[in-house]
Amino acid sequence: MGMYNIFGKVRWSATDKDLGMVKLFISCTYSAELLLILVVAAPALVGWKLKLFVFLEESILFGNLIKSNFLKLNHFPQILRDVVIPDTPMYLPEYPTQAPEASVRHLDEGSNPVDRVATAVECLPAFVTKVPHIHDGSNPFLYWTIRDYAEAYSTGHTTPTEVAEQFIAAVEESKTKNPPLTFFISFIADDVRKQAKESTERHANGKSLSILDGILLAVKDDVDCLPHPSTVGTKWMAKVREVKDDAVCVARLRQCGMIMVGKAVMHELGMGTTGNNPIYGTARNPHDVTRYTGGSSSGSTALVSSGLCPVALGTDVGGSIRVPSSLCGVVGLKPTFGRTTNHGLATVGWSMESCGPIAATTEDAILVYAAMLGRHPNDRLYSQPLLPCLPMLNETPHHLMSHLKLGKYPDWFNFTLDKQVLEVCNKSLELVLEEYGTETKGILLPELEELRIGHLATVGSEYAAGFQGYDDSLLKELCYETRATLSLFKYFTASDFLAAQKIRRRAMYFHMQAFKTVDVIVCPTTASSAPVIPLSALSVGESDLQKTGDLMRFVVAPNFLGLPAISVPVGHDSKGLPIGLQLIGRPWQEATLLRVAKAFELICAPLRNRPSLFYDLLGNCKAEPHQSKSLQ
Repeated sequence: MGMYNIFGKVRWSATDKDLGMVKLFISCTYSAELLLILVVAAPALVGWKLKLFVFLEESILFGNLIKSNFLKLNHFPQILRDVVIPDTPMYLPEYPTQAPEASVRHLDEGSNPVDRVATAVECLPAFVTKVPHIHDGSNPFLYWTIRDYAEAYSTGHTTPTEVAEQFIAAVEESKTKNPPLTFFISFIADDVRKQAKESTERHANGKSLSILDGILLAVKDDVDCLPHPSTVGTKWMAKVREVKDDAVCVARLRQCGMIMVGKAVMHELGMGTTGNNPIYGTARNPHDVTRYTGGSSSGSTALVSSGLCPVALGTDVGGSIRVPSSLCGVVGLKPTFGRTTNHGLATVGWSMESCGPIAATTEDAILVYAAMLGRHPNDRLYSQPLLPCLPMLNETPHHLMSHLKLGKYPDWFNFTLDKQVLEVCNKSLELVLEEYGTETKGILLPELEELRIGHLATVGSEYAAGFQGYDDSLLKELCYETRATLSLFKYFTASDFLAAQKIRRRAMYFHMQAFKTVDVIVCPTTASSAPVIPLSALSVGESDLQKTGDLMRFVVAPNFLGLPAISVPVGHDSKGLPIGLQLIGRPWQEATLLRVAKAFELICAPLRNRPSLFYDLLGNCKAEPHQSKSLQ
């Protein structure tokens, strides 16, 4: 069968016999356009099989043959090397001029983070107290929010010190469970106590810095945060890269009084979607501890999902905020590329990575996003950003939501391995239509498979270049999965990279065309719910590129194009595992995304369950009331 698409006649054809392990799915949509989706062809490797594969892949005799055959089997050469693309390369996202959003409050990104947080609080709906009268746990209450903690502090129900002690005890207790739970790479209890004491004193003296003062925040281990090293999930990165200052995003959150509780475990170098880390331990899914959290922001998401922190920081170069947020049933925001700065991140995802909040609720994500947004003088952008703004959620949502259009590319949306994912996501769209009158409209997004390959060639080239100067003895200390992936990345050529940047420009055009008729693009965040952790993968690691492809199928476009995207939990499958819906927005229009995410969160709350592993920190606090002079 031949393939005809926007490129013109592609100079390759395939039969079922030629494809081998790859299944080719083609369906006709919108007249002549074809949707091509390739399931990644690669064996699942754990234990000794993974060790043998890495040995062969890195060998002089077999390495190039293995990598060449893998890429041919998955049609990389055909798309990157055998197709003539007339477009010029686009090395960083370039956006057309965007219209301003409606019903928002604008922020000055150069202003004090405390002032931006105060503005964010004014945008939120009226707060309904749950403290000190502890909620009984019935729907729709699932998590204590930032405003719950702030009220508990201001009314004297508890103190940041008491919450910190509850947190420290829970972290220590988690290590004794069967199986033991892993949340952190670096955790210093006394540092947490010190920060909590300072916050408690500010509250007692009526000098709290903001509503975020005393709120626990976990930080992914590729984001610099003193006094901790940044290992990026490796054995050796902290030895060759000294942390001298907080990352800019961390510094801004400290200004607001947040308590940095430690560096959360992550997939090594961020080069994986499961969260597996044989060095420091693999974070487990609070909804089912036999399953992965997703990655690479695995520990950050597990901490939020389990109730230990209302919010955490993650980074996202290929779905690393949104994938674990979906699998663990929380909210994960990847801002527009350049909306938050990467200054102080140990990253080599130069043209795609964004730092953003992972939170129990959309409102909590808004508060932290407001504090951390803004560029750094060293940041380089090709497009002038719109002034940052926040949605006025204190206004009646029905009128605003009824005027928004959601875009759905049906054949892409429907291509999930797990039909329950499809059913839950479609149900959420029906509920939003019934409640708010928000219309879902069919759209076309051509060349999505080419986009996926362009993303992989780009991130692969950037990672290969970023680690080119490291000594081979250090690279040999990486986990087997990371070594296998990095070895494959080194096979990409300069021509592959340039072809990928041409694909990036084309993909940007197609998405901007779609945004002429819709406000937000919707799709499942992942094609399946959380996968089981193979026992043999805990000590050696796991390489399952088909599983990786399934988890990343819907998430790479926002990274490749720099678009804002958010995963919002909308329900569970029959096993009780969370399912997330991804919302993709126009560049710089985080406010619209957050408004729509809040609407889905509200309407789907009765369909969600609290995880089986849950720490009720605020509910367990028994601090003596004190006369506080600070009221948030």
